[in-house]
Amino acid sequence: MKILVINSGSSSVKYQLFDMETESVLAKGLCERIGIDGRFTHKWNGQKKVVEVNMPDHSVAMKHILDALVSKECGVISSLNEIDAIGNRIVQGGAIFKKSELVTDEVVEQIRSLIPLAPLHNKAHILGIEACRKLLPQTPQVVVFDTVFHTSTMPEYAYRYAVDQTAYKEWDIRKYGFHGSSHKYVSEILAEKMGFKGKFIVCHIGNGSSLCAVKDGKCQDTSMGFTPLEGLIMGSRSGDIDPSVLATYCEKTGKSVAEAVTWLNKKCGLLGVSGVSEDMRDIEAIAYSDEVSERADNCRLALDMCAYRIKKYIGSYMAVLGGCDAIAFTAGVGENGPEFREKVCRGLEGIGIVLDYEQNAKTPKGAEVELTGKGSKTRIFVIPTNEEIMIARETKDVVLGLNK
Repeated sequence: MKILVINSGSSSVKYQLFDMETESVLAKGLCERIGIDGRFTHKWNGQKKVVEVNMPDHSVAMKHILDALVSKECGVISSLNEIDAIGNRIVQGGAIFKKSELVTDEVVEQIRSLIPLAPLHNKAHILGIEACRKLLPQTPQVVVFDTVFHTSTMPEYAYRYAVDQTAYKEWDIRKYGFHGSSHKYVSEILAEKMGFKGKFIVCHIGNGSSLCAVKDGKCQDTSMGFTPLEGLIMGSRSGDIDPSVLATYCEKTGKSVAEAVTWLNKKCGLLGVSGVSEDMRDIEAIAYSDEVSERADNCRLALDMCAYRIKKYIGSYMAVLGGCDAIAFTAGVGENGPEFREKVCRGLEGIGIVLDYEQNAKTPKGAEVELTGKGSKTRIFVIPTNEEIMIARETKDVVLGLNK
């Protein structure tokens, strides 16, 4: 069985074609700058092709993807009929979707109804679905939601906000959570390593970051909320903040609430504190240098604040879970940032979390490894995430009728 996984953005389409017998990637790539000019990157059999090509819309982008998959030069299948199903990543499933679903007209309209909760993402996902329906009308499509891992099992006392019934029931204001495919994948790998489904904390740390408390394979709580803005300090997102800050921002600048929210999403976080960059690598390069300047001090402060926020969530999730059997670091910074992993774990020894600092320092980037230190009551791992294979697996199960 071959499954094409699609992740459509407002001006991009990422894709991977899986052979599900071996769960191997046959080809992958990216269409970007859709509606602007167009750049197409295609990778297959260890080779790579990048071309500048006009892509006025998502249908044209999908046509380039499908043509590449069957081309004589860089193809990996002989016919599009070999694609048994298409799996679409959807950011926001709201309270409507509790599992992955086969694409129907009704499902598309339900996703469309959730656009106000994720205006950029869900609108773009629909464009990807419609492009695939146009080009491969007979191929079944499945939608896999970032939110479902959280919304399907989080208890009401965890996902509800202390707002009135109108806000909750009519405006759908509640915690949804994101990065669900990543948290599910990593928690399943943790269960394999531990030999049981226990009490786990998954730390998805990248430009966008979230923590998830998982018990017996089910999400109990997660740091992102109504939108991805809640929770940890991220590349350009503030994370948790007193809502009254927005009122002050609007009063001081004369800008609207929408502009204030954009400020919190795009101009704050590591970028706002450091004044340098939203990329952890740029900040660390300055913070760990011998530079003596206000800029360097700000970079060091940004890292300290980011790690401190994660420590707070780890402690609170240990309380929620009643202990913790294992912690996993994943995503860009979690997988590739030994200095930041150390910064997070330093000081947690008092609650039974001890990192093997020597092993951590010499761990290659992207390696799957255990970093549990001597005397630690909680095992510590680095586990590279794989959201795409989770989407492919979910798609396979839906098509085969296994996700009842």
